[in-house]
Amino acid sequence: MNLARRALAEFAGTAALVAVVVGSGIMAADLSRDVGVQLLANSLATAAGLAVLILILGPVSGAHFNPVVSVAAWVLTRRDAAPAVRGRDVAAYVPAQVAGAIAGAVLANAMYALPAVQISARARSAPHLLLGEVVATAGLIVVIFALTRQGRAALAPVAVGGYIGAAYWFTSSTSFANPAVTLGRAFTDTFAGIAPASVPGFIAAQLAGAALGGLLLVMLYPNSPQPVTGSTHQAAADQLR
Repeated sequence: MNLARRALAEFAGTAALVAVVVGSGIMAADLSRDVGVQLLANSLATAAGLAVLILILGPVSGAHFNPVVSVAAWVLTRRDAAPAVRGRDVAAYVPAQVAGAIAGAVLANAMYALPAVQISARARSAPHLLLGEVVATAGLIVVIFALTRQGRAALAPVAVGGYIGAAYWFTSSTSFANPAVTLGRAFTDTFAGIAPASVPGFIAAQLAGAALGGLLLVMLYPNSPQPVTGSTHQAAADQLR
């Protein structure tokens, strides 16, 4: 039951995150024809929404909402006496995250009286966009796990939300940095959508970025006194399990 509850938190959190991303993109496109204003509104809503979701659901599941974060937490802590997540957790988290992402896109479409299920026609396959995804994902991994190795995981809601908000602007891809969210955004033909044909390239770039981020983390923190954890609020999570 504890694992089911944590998987439910990952489903709900990922669904809410994608609903924020897609819904704020639809609202921004309705209110302004200025692409810069649209991106500003979308990035601010996403950064704030992500910070709140991490704060609320972190004590339950660690608030990963992202397969590469879950896998990184398992890889980086599997030799620890108390791993942040185990293989069975990852096996439950990833399907929940993917299902939640799709549900979030469908929900956002429905809230704006659009067809609930759409297939995006927005191509995002240019090489420079894939490079942006590598950078965005590598940075995300470093931010999350550097905080936990420093023993400052309580700052994750602000730090992760702030990083994603900034990465909207400094990466060419607008920082998807999340395979589940990428899949979910293929189900909306709106401002935040991505064409299905572009999804494999984005996911491959995100996996490469996660590996690069993990390598950089280990090089920066080779002998950290704090164990790496995949939870943004690990102590609280341990109390709830």
